[in-house]
Amino acid sequence: MGSQGPLEADREGRADRAGRFGRRGRPASLLVAVPVLLLLAGCSGGAGGDNSGTENRKAPSADGGTEAGDGAGASDAPTLPEPDPARLPTTRAAALDLIGRVIAGPDSFGPGVVKRSPYESGPATWPVLGADCVWKQEKPADTVLATRTRSFEVPAAPGKGPIRLAAVVTVHRTREDAAWEMAESIEETMRCPTQQLTADEQIGGMVAGALLGGETGQRNAEDALTETGEYRSAALGGPHHYSWQQAQTYQVTVAVSAKGAEGRTDEEIDALVTEAQAAMLVRLETAVGKRG
Repeated sequence: MGSQGPLEADREGRADRAGRFGRRGRPASLLVAVPVLLLLAGCSGGAGGDNSGTENRKAPSADGGTEAGDGAGASDAPTLPEPDPARLPTTRAAALDLIGRVIAGPDSFGPGVVKRSPYESGPATWPVLGADCVWKQEKPADTVLATRTRSFEVPAAPGKGPIRLAAVVTVHRTREDAAWEMAESIEETMRCPTQQLTADEQIGGMVAGALLGGETGQRNAEDALTETGEYRSAALGGPHHYSWQQAQTYQVTVAVSAKGAEGRTDEEIDALVTEAQAAMLVRLETAVGKRG
């Protein structure tokens, strides 16, 4: 993000925005509608006439490759084990401890990734996408026990610009609050297919996909979102590939983003995001799962 660090407004540290939605309802009803809404987002997000809107909703099934919409349901795949209630945080101190054990470090992405400065965000504010589709900082909602964002990069090399990376873990007070964060993330993409990250950075042409736990082999989270698009900045030019993943398990959400640069392939950028996201989900299940 140019010179942007985790203290500045950006979607990478986003969390629940309950205030814009008034009284909370049941998040499952909104999440069930996600596949249809995302197909529309893919058609209207400026990604072109290919099948990219549906390609991002594909994942291998437990029996060898069923696509979303082919009749595969949550009952066809194993579900996540229930956590140990005694290991789920109920205080801010416990939430910060859990975040410290789960959140990605440079090695979570693979070789060649280093810390950026500033490395970690402070707890006083978090990013919110305004009605004008511009990210800004606001006070954290009271539904959150704790949240933390870290910034990384793959340094520039001959013929290649830097890849800017971020990881965020948010611990909500309840499982429902975490599910609402996921639902509201979908709303953001539908509402703002083009988003202003900072004064000199923008993402657009957003294409999103979602899988609930158990759908087409999605077995490492209760809910998972993927977004790709085009990143532009005054410092790095563009358009370059943009990739973002977010997942929710229990009362916790984890997310990773990557902003591409000249000479970097889409596959290289996506692999960094997937690697770190998987590492955090494994750590989360280890941290709060029932011990044998």
